[in-house]
Amino acid sequence: MSGLVVDAEKCVGCGRCVRTCANDGIEVVERRARVLDGCVSCGMCVDACPVGALAVERDESGADTSGYRDIWVFSQVGADGVVLPVALELVGKGRELADERGCRLVAVLGEHSDADDANARALAAAGADEVLRTCDDRLAHTDVECYAAWLCALALERRPEVILYGATNFGRELAPRVAVTLQTGLTADCTILEMDCERGLLQQTRPAFGGNLMATIVCPNHRPQMATVRPGIFPAPEPREVGEANVTDVLLDAAVYGRVNVLSREKAGQGASIADAPALVVVGRGIGSKKALARVRRLAELLGERLGCACEIGCTRPVVEAGWLDYSHQVGQTGVSVAPRLLVSLGVSGAIQHLAGISGAETVVAVNEDADAPIFGAANYKVVGDCMTVVDELIAQLEK
Repeated sequence: MSGLVVDAEKCVGCGRCVRTCANDGIEVVERRARVLDGCVSCGMCVDACPVGALAVERDESGADTSGYRDIWVFSQVGADGVVLPVALELVGKGRELADERGCRLVAVLGEHSDADDANARALAAAGADEVLRTCDDRLAHTDVECYAAWLCALALERRPEVILYGATNFGRELAPRVAVTLQTGLTADCTILEMDCERGLLQQTRPAFGGNLMATIVCPNHRPQMATVRPGIFPAPEPREVGEANVTDVLLDAAVYGRVNVLSREKAGQGASIADAPALVVVGRGIGSKKALARVRRLAELLGERLGCACEIGCTRPVVEAGWLDYSHQVGQTGVSVAPRLLVSLGVSGAIQHLAGISGAETVVAVNEDADAPIFGAANYKVVGDCMTVVDELIAQLEK
């Protein structure tokens, strides 16, 4: 078993472990430390103990990881019946990982019973070696119970080494349920995926500790290794020429039924999503005030006219917290990941979680007064100066 253990002979009951613990996971009774249910085995108290009376013992035995093969991509279908762009993005990344690992890439697709082959062909064109498909009306809606039962049954039978999910609302609900059922690990909101081919480990990197550092996580003792990835983190692959898609149709167990009955659907929010915008103007607190947004919107309007496409407004979390824009505009690991052709960044310093959210942008133009701002590390074009002065000059030039 894993967990925190106390050496009663060494413990002197000093209480440093109690003061260190942030989870009410330990107490001192009659000058001896005692582990409580709140303990998460983080090890902070182990480092604080002056007499070495505490240790975290971890079960390293895990499950038998032999016999697991192939990389799977859960390919979510939208309400319009078309596979979501994030699934194609993950197929593109999965193709790279599968080539490095020397295994197959399988797209797992659940659709309604009368679906055609368009989604399977799109997944094959994006790089999937095989499309594992189930056409069943029980999968016509995003019923997490049905999908989890279906996916777990397939995984137990076919033993994939890796399963990747898009971090959509549904993907974030489905992946943890599958992970618990299969008794394996899950890393959420990854920004980098790499394969350690020697050990067969998927290296899953994501911002941690409030975005102050990047943590690389591995799952050495359990399979399948699982990760969710936000839309826009990886570029969508160019479709390749394929003949007939290699589709394997599998049946959904007749006993599988969810408890949710969908009565109707309504689209949340109005207007275009910044995740799909081909051009973006992203603002930070460096624009000075909410009043400056009118000039920023004018700049976005002119850029859109010049580029012949929609140009939306994005922002950082501090701008949302200040009430200048609502959450739907927030760009970053805690907002929306974006991949526009052009991104103009105004007064944004560039925290790790924000940089992770714009990593898919093709061209980044950054304006900031601080020459050492981290945003410049991600920029193709850099301007050190007052961002609103630059905005006014850009507006004047574009209006000509």
